[in-house]
Amino acid sequence: MTQNIQIGISSCLLGHKVRFDSGHKNNKFVVDVLSQYFEFKAFCPEVEIGLGIPRETIHLVNIDDDIRCVGTKTEDLDVTDALKDIAEQQKPWHSELSGYILKKSSPSCGMERVKIYKKSKQHTAPSMDGIGVYAKRLMENFPNLPIEEEGRLEDAGLRENFIKRIFIYARWQEMVASGLSISKLQTFHANHKYIFMSHNQNAGRALGKILAVKGKADAEMLNDISQKYLTDMMILLKTIANRKNNVNTLMHIQGYIKEHLDKDDKAELGDVISDYQKGLLPLIVPITLFRHHFRKHPHEYITDSYYMKPHPSELMLLNRI
Repeated sequence: MTQNIQIGISSCLLGHKVRFDSGHKNNKFVVDVLSQYFEFKAFCPEVEIGLGIPRETIHLVNIDDDIRCVGTKTEDLDVTDALKDIAEQQKPWHSELSGYILKKSSPSCGMERVKIYKKSKQHTAPSMDGIGVYAKRLMENFPNLPIEEEGRLEDAGLRENFIKRIFIYARWQEMVASGLSISKLQTFHANHKYIFMSHNQNAGRALGKILAVKGKADAEMLNDISQKYLTDMMILLKTIANRKNNVNTLMHIQGYIKEHLDKDDKAELGDVISDYQKGLLPLIVPITLFRHHFRKHPHEYITDSYYMKPHPSELMLLNRI
C-alpha cells in the first residue's frame, strides 16, 4: 500500500483563515475523512503573492481578449503575472504530489466555470468559462495530475473517480521511483486492467498495446512509452465508470470463478449483478459478494487486481455509486 500520499489543497478548505474576508471554507469531508488517508500540503496563492488578510477581492476580466486577474475596486491592481509566477515557483513540491483539491469559483484557484467579466460592460452578465490563474498554470505544468474542486467532490461519482485516480497515480509514482522497466509497466497494467475496462474497454485495450514491445527497450524508448502510457491512462480514467461498463467488467471477472460455484451461487451472483445494473443496488454489493467467493477460491490474477479494492474500504466510496 502506498504510504504518505501527498495532496495539494487550497488552504481555506482546511479551515485556514486566508480568504479575502478573513474567513475560511472548511470542508468537512476533506478535514474529517480524507485527512486520515492523505498528507495535505496547504497553499493559498493570493496570500503568497502578498495580498493581505482581509483584502480587496479580485476577479477575472477580459481586457482586449486577454484574461487578467484584477482588483474589483482598484483599477491598477493586476495580479495575473504574480499568480502565474507563484505557480511556477511551486513546481518542485507540486511534482511530488499525487493530487490537488482546489477552491471552486476562485479567480486564482478555480478549476473551471470561473466568472469572466468584460471591462467595457461591467454591468452585463459574466461568462462562466474561466479558469483561475494559479490553477491554470498548475494544470498546464502537470496535465496528468488528478485535480478536482471541492464543490465537485459532493457528487458521489466524481468523488469516487477522483480518489481512485489519486491512488492509481500514487502507485504509478511509486513504480517510477523504483526504476522503470517494460516488465514493471506490464505488471502495472495487468493489476489495473479491470479498472480500465470499467471506464472504457477500447481505451483499456489501446493502453495494453502501448506496452507490446518486442525486444529490449533502451532508456529513451522506455521513457517515451511510459509518458505515452501515463497520459493516455489519465485521460481514460477521467471518464466516469458507468453501470454498463462495470457490469461488463464483473461478468469478465466472474469467468475466473465460475467453475467453483454451484447452481445457487451462480444464480445469486447473477441476480446481484442484475440488480446493480438496474440501479437497485450500489456497486459495493456485487463487489462484496465477489470478494467472498474469491476468498474461498483465490485466483492470483484477481488477487493482484485493484478493481475490487481501488481505495480503502473505510472510505465507503463504492457504497454510493
